[in-house]
Amino acid sequence: MDFLNLEYLSKGNPKQRKAYKSLTQLGIFQLLRKYDPILVGTIPIDIDIPESDLDIICHIQDIPSFKNHLNELFQSYCSYRIREKQIRNQTCIIASFDYDGFLIEIFGQHTPTVQQWAYLHMVIEHEIIQKNGPGFKEQIRLLKLQGIKTEPAFAQLLGIQGDPFQGLIDYHKNKKAD
Repeated sequence: MDFLNLEYLSKGNPKQRKAYKSLTQLGIFQLLRKYDPILVGTIPIDIDIPESDLDIICHIQDIPSFKNHLNELFQSYCSYRIREKQIRNQTCIIASFDYDGFLIEIFGQHTPTVQQWAYLHMVIEHEIIQKNGPGFKEQIRLLKLQGIKTEPAFAQLLGIQGDPFQGLIDYHKNKKAD
């Protein structure tokens, strides 16, 4: 699966096709192109629930410039919000707004997008789903419907102890070593 090219969404389930149409209509990947945007999360790997959003990660060099760019592009959209947050000792920018029935969340940090945990987790989760089949995917969805976040749901089903975010990375490394 090539998650770096949105075309896969156009051939997916109804929600993925709608996401493709909305993102294409908005032109958001073109607007954010200098930040190497990637759509990540549950919708691309078909484990979304009704309230799942469209998460777009970006690689940023200059926080004030990125914030200004987002404000210029999206502040007129419904429910627009932007904030800074420290995640694993790194300043991150998170902007969100509503568009065409989706909550769109843009996440930026000073890490190349293909190295960000959101992307790595999605790729790992996709591999795990492919290996474990549709029953596993449905178990993940059921846990998510109960309010459990994605990585903790995977950790629970896979028996990963401790931090589910680091645990998923370690689990994948260990499986590749086997």
